[in-house]
Amino acid sequence: MITVTIDGPAAAGKSTVARLLAQRLGFALLDSGALYRALALHLTRCGISPDARSIPKETLDSLNLRIEPGVGSMKIFLGSQDVTGVIREESVGEAASRFSARPEIRKVLLKVQRRASLQWNLVAEGRDMGTVVFPDARVKFFLTADPEERSKRRYLELTEREDNLDFKKIDAEMRRRDHRDESRETSPLVKAKSAIIVDTTRLNPDEVVERMAATIAESLASCGTN
Repeated sequence: MITVTIDGPAAAGKSTVARLLAQRLGFALLDSGALYRALALHLTRCGISPDARSIPKETLDSLNLRIEPGVGSMKIFLGSQDVTGVIREESVGEAASRFSARPEIRKVLLKVQRRASLQWNLVAEGRDMGTVVFPDARVKFFLTADPEERSKRRYLELTEREDNLDFKKIDAEMRRRDHRDESRETSPLVKAKSAIIVDTTRLNPDEVVERMAATIAESLASCGTN
């Protein structure tokens, strides 16, 4: 099985690019952020706050998380409920960002993610795919973009679902999330040593995918993999 990792901060374009790249390669998509959102949704439904001093083991053990992969797509279920859309709510994303700093949370999802790599060829996107989850991935990328550009992207994304949003608040939250991701003790957001940096500030998704696909083709050819 082949795994390609895409790491980077929020709104750098990882989700869109990962989906398009997976479709182009015919690979399954592993959206790690969606997994954290699903686990955050499970915890909040169980009455656990991101500020809780500890998370009961039985609550983590009761997680019934299932991935249904497709070419360039991934559905997520909690039990029998498809929560793929529900987890995109901003409140769930905020809770996921805070829960994700906890080592016990990352340990639970590490097993889910590595199990997926044994079943399917993957394009895996997130914050620590190339550094922690898949350190031996065939090709690693690190996407980035100017902070203001990333805030604009998040604002435009959210305005498609919500009204009366305040750009300054979204920008401030984006920067707080960056700080949490980069400064947490467990699996902080850093570029893997072998990762290729792609600055998406002035590139559209198709241009980014073209660059990445060419790099992957070269890597697979050099290893004699079709």
